[in-house]
Amino acid sequence: MSFFKRLKESIASKTEAVTTIFKEGLSKTRTAFVEKVEELITRRKKIDEEFYEELEEILIGADVGVNTVMKLIDELRAEVKKRKIEDAADLQPVLSEKLVELLKGDDNEKTALRMSGSGITVILFVGVNGVGKTTTIGKLAYKYKNEGKSVLLAAGDTFRAGAIEQLEVWGQRVGVDVIKQQSGSDPAAVMFDAVQAAKQRGVDILLCDTAGRLQNKSNLMEELNKIFRVIQREIPDAPHEVLLVLDATTGQNALSQAKLFGEKSGVTGLVLTKLDGTAKGGIVIAIRNELNLPVKLVGLGEKMTDLQQFDSEQFVHALFAGLIKDQEGSEEAETQQ
Repeated sequence: MSFFKRLKESIASKTEAVTTIFKEGLSKTRTAFVEKVEELITRRKKIDEEFYEELEEILIGADVGVNTVMKLIDELRAEVKKRKIEDAADLQPVLSEKLVELLKGDDNEKTALRMSGSGITVILFVGVNGVGKTTTIGKLAYKYKNEGKSVLLAAGDTFRAGAIEQLEVWGQRVGVDVIKQQSGSDPAAVMFDAVQAAKQRGVDILLCDTAGRLQNKSNLMEELNKIFRVIQREIPDAPHEVLLVLDATTGQNALSQAKLFGEKSGVTGLVLTKLDGTAKGGIVIAIRNELNLPVKLVGLGEKMTDLQQFDSEQFVHALFAGLIKDQEGSEEAETQQ
């Protein structure tokens, strides 16, 4: 069975709505990346050095990252030799297969958010201003509330003008309470209040916003550590997740932020927002390959339901959707002959 057929069968067991969200959210990347690969394969037909060079340029242009591209090209060369592939068209499923492998990472690694076995689950959100932290928190609160869980929000970004109000707007929209103090208050004090409130109310999930700290300011990292200590004193196994929110439209800059935050702040997973707004969705592949951190959530549009758990097969399926149909057509034609 061909790779594309196996991929489609794997996707078939997942809901059609989620598959559609991935396809629509990645349409810009599909146009910029996969259509260029198709055009290259159609034009060149033969796999030679010039073919590899052009493929490298396309991958780097989609923000897959130089290190990842070099690794990918080396692996493709090895597969071409091993399978004795001569026709460039036969390289499409091999490339797709390699991308799924890169995105999956360690088989034991789960993209599902870690939840508390009993009691309150605390999820902390970190990242610079403007990446979509507050929106992500609002959408995640909506998801959990729809699943029948009780949710509380903590407005720990006390420095940015309007941050508390923005979270309150989301709270009202979703129908969950926000624990806050005045602007400029100590964020750790807000977290203390939020944890106490969560305990008293017996809520399932506490989602905590933090300041859009500049990753090169050590005092802001110290403040984050203070927040950790306050939470852990009250709930020893918390926070259960520390999610670094990155704006996919910033490309390699997002990768730099992930490297710096990942080293210093105990990040357990990544959220990539605004993937629908960029043609450079390859940044997901670069980040996944260069960091030992799983991508847990992806933002694929404006709607409440467009925040989705990351799924490597859905991601690649959405990118290569057109190719999958073409491949199926050629397979059917071969069967009928």
